[in-house]
Amino acid sequence: QVQLVESGGGLVQAGGSLRLSCAASGRTFSIYAIGWFRQAPGKERESVAAISWSGARTYYADSVKGRVTISRDNGKNTVYLQMNSLKPEDTAVYYCAADNRYYGDYVPIGQSQYNYWGQGTQVTVSS
Repeated sequence: QVQLVESGGGLVQAGGSLRLSCAASGRTFSIYAIGWFRQAPGKERESVAAISWSGARTYYADSVKGRVTISRDNGKNTVYLQMNSLKPEDTAVYYCAADNRYYGDYVPIGQSQYNYWGQGTQVTVSS
């Protein structure tokens, strides 16, 4: 089992950058695939990015492709989401999720593919 804690959210102007962190407990963090999701007010939660447990493969939603980079540091039990050129439509609560059922380079994208979730961190982008 793993516990996840997100951090790094905040208020930023459009065009700015933020780096979100997802810190995990547990000694087997390296075998978990990690996904980032977000939920804006009045909208459904959507996938933003994901990374395989191997770290070799990543996924990005079309809405953030080219502006967002997901990476992992297994030595620190942490996954990062670097977000650049932020837009007001990026405003949402950002969640990280983990699951250890997917091996190698497989990148789970759907919410139902993740069993462990953090509490979320708020990102607000002002225009």
